[in-house]
Amino acid sequence: MGLKAIQAKKFKVTTDSEHAKPVAPDLVQQDFTVSGPNEKWVSDITYVWTGDGWLYLAVVMDLYSRAIIGWSLQSRMTQQLVCDALTMAMFRRGFPKGVIAHSDRGSQYCSKRYQKLLRHNKLICSMGRTGCCYDNAAMESFFHCLKVELIHRESYTTRDRARQSIFEYIEVYYNRQRRHSAIGYQIPMVFDDKQKRA
Repeated sequence: MGLKAIQAKKFKVTTDSEHAKPVAPDLVQQDFTVSGPNEKWVSDITYVWTGDGWLYLAVVMDLYSRAIIGWSLQSRMTQQLVCDALTMAMFRRGFPKGVIAHSDRGSQYCSKRYQKLLRHNKLICSMGRTGCCYDNAAMESFFHCLKVELIHRESYTTRDRARQSIFEYIEVYYNRQRRHSAIGYQIPMVFDDKQKRA
């Protein structure tokens, strides 16, 4: 029938955990269950190759609906990248207080700017262990879907083309069309809307 499996490519570590910045305790402990929105957000960074060079994607997911509520794309992996993704998430969710914001121990998440943003908005920092992908498994699962369903099928000639493609995947497809097993095979944004009306 001409069917061909899409194979995942070799994993590449992008986390810079070799730094002297303070790290936060792991408040999630691989427990990704929640009872409502804005209890636990998970964050991470991945990368995309283009004809213009690397493009880095930082993402924030709400574990309740598995919706991507914040994201940022930049040509450099800086503290600005993760701050912009978190800021988008806060705006979209109406600046809730007391949310556990979980990430790895990368230098961007340990940076003074990111930590100040958390403190100023009364979010609680949590960080998984170095080199343990299971401590942020929900985020790793999203990146796997993104890579297999989109990135590995494409060959981006420019960063702009990659930005448009990733925007469409997150905002048009993943959040509003793709069914997620963790929420009973419902659609993240539809699941969110149902809970708001309940």
